[in-house]
Amino acid sequence: MSVAQTGRRIRGWKPLALTAAAVLLGITLPTAAASPAVATTTAYDDTYYQDAIGKTGPALKDSLHTIISDQTRISYSAVWNALKATDQDPNNSNNVILLYTGTSRSKSLNGGSTGNWNREHVWAQSHGDFGTSAGPGTDLHHLRPEDVQINSIRGNKDFDNGGSAVSGAAGNYTDSNSFEPRDAVKGDVARMILYMAVRYEGDDSWADLEPNDSVSNGSSPYHGRLSVLKQWNDEDPPSAFEENRNEIIYDTYQHNRNPFIDHPEWVEAIW
Repeated sequence: MSVAQTGRRIRGWKPLALTAAAVLLGITLPTAAASPAVATTTAYDDTYYQDAIGKTGPALKDSLHTIISDQTRISYSAVWNALKATDQDPNNSNNVILLYTGTSRSKSLNGGSTGNWNREHVWAQSHGDFGTSAGPGTDLHHLRPEDVQINSIRGNKDFDNGGSAVSGAAGNYTDSNSFEPRDAVKGDVARMILYMAVRYEGDDSWADLEPNDSVSNGSSPYHGRLSVLKQWNDEDPPSAFEENRNEIIYDTYQHNRNPFIDHPEWVEAIW
C-alpha cells in the first residue's frame, strides 16, 4: 500500500469507556477541534514567495494571486499525460493513484468507459461555468485521476461531512448535495479548492472563484463548505505524494505552485 492510500485518522472514533460513562452521567462531550496547521518554511520563501512572506488576510491573498497567476496553460488533451506523471503510483510506475478510491490503476485505462479513470475537476467546472478550456478547466492543481463511476457520483457536489457510504469507494460519503472524500485526501481536496479561489479572481476573463459555507452553489462561482475545508486542511496535512505532485506541476508543466501545500497555515491566515 502506498503513502497515498493510507488513511490518517479513524472516522468518528471516540474512546469507548469514556463515551459510555458520559452517557450514563448525562454529560455532553465537547467536539474535538482540529489543531491549526503548523507554520512551515520552504526553500521557496526567499524567492518564489518573497512578496507574500509576512502578510495576512486580503494582502496575503492578493500577493499569492499575483505570484501563482504566472503560469503556463496546457490543453485539456494534454492533461491525460500530465496526470500520468503527477499522480503516478510511487510503488508502480505503470499506474496512477485515484483520488477518492485511493486505488492504483493502469495508466493505459484512461477514458470514459466503466473501469476507466478520467479527469476529475475537484473544483467542479459548473461552479463558474469554465468548462474545459485552457485555464481553470485544465489547471493541474485541481485535476486528479478518478474512476469514471465514482467521478459521476461526486458530480458537481460541494464538499461537506456526512451522507451514505459510496459503493466501490471505501471511506467516501455522499448525500443529495455534498460529497465527503476519504480521510487520507481531505486536506488535498481543501487545498485544491482554496488554490482555485486564489488563482482565479475574475481578472483574466474567468469568473471570480470563491469559497463559501454553502452546499447548494449550483452554477455559481462558489464552492463549499469553507468551514469544513478549513478543518480538513488542519486534520490532514500535506503528504509526500501531494508535495511531489506540486513539484512536478511547478517544474514540468505549469511552473506555478499551490501555496497551501507549501504553507498550509496560510489557509487560516486568509480565511
